[in-house]
Amino acid sequence: MLEATNLHAFYGKSHVLHGVDLRVDEGEIVSLLGRNGVGRSTTVKAIMGVVPPQGTITFNGQQIAGRTPHEIAHLGLGYVPENRDIFPTLTVRQNLILGMKSTRQTGRWSMEDMFDLFPNLRERADVPGGVLSGGEQQMLTMCRTLMGDPDLIMVDEPTEGLAPKVVEQVAHLLEEIARRKVSVLLVEQKLTIALSISARVYVMGHGKIVFEGTPEDLNTNEDVRKEWLEV
Repeated sequence: MLEATNLHAFYGKSHVLHGVDLRVDEGEIVSLLGRNGVGRSTTVKAIMGVVPPQGTITFNGQQIAGRTPHEIAHLGLGYVPENRDIFPTLTVRQNLILGMKSTRQTGRWSMEDMFDLFPNLRERADVPGGVLSGGEQQMLTMCRTLMGDPDLIMVDEPTEGLAPKVVEQVAHLLEEIARRKVSVLLVEQKLTIALSISARVYVMGHGKIVFEGTPEDLNTNEDVRKEWLEV
């Protein structure tokens, strides 16, 4: 479904990604792991076109490298950025409506689905997004992206700074996304969450993929965990 081959990316003269290869299959949750600063967020930004990529990126059989982010989104690739990027002066309901490709669409997700998954959002449906807590804003960002009915969603650090109860809700939502045959590429630092819900994991180090395998493979590979993940 999504495949990046020999992916490079730069910030000015700084060479951040050095030939990244990864893939996500249909209905699969894949986690991209690694310490801060190794290029995980840059990888998803390059795939989404937020950072200019070099290399080959195919999504649903189409070459997307070089396309604009809104063109890529309309092809069915969703992106939840780390900084959440809600519209703070618009209500929760209005933020969700803005995520829809068309107000006449009928996709896998409805506004009622979002409210059923996150009752807090139902209770605050007519409240400006800017007054929500950090956890509620994270829920809103993910739900807004799902309202666009993507075939694959890339989620960057969704549990960063959240309370344990909200982390559980986010993990439940990611599993529900995959259950509805939407693929997930998850950038995550909490190994417990990533390993419990992922079919496969990639580990990044210094802008490259240094490990690919199942969660069980990573659990038994002490050398990789010590060198590239543990503090």
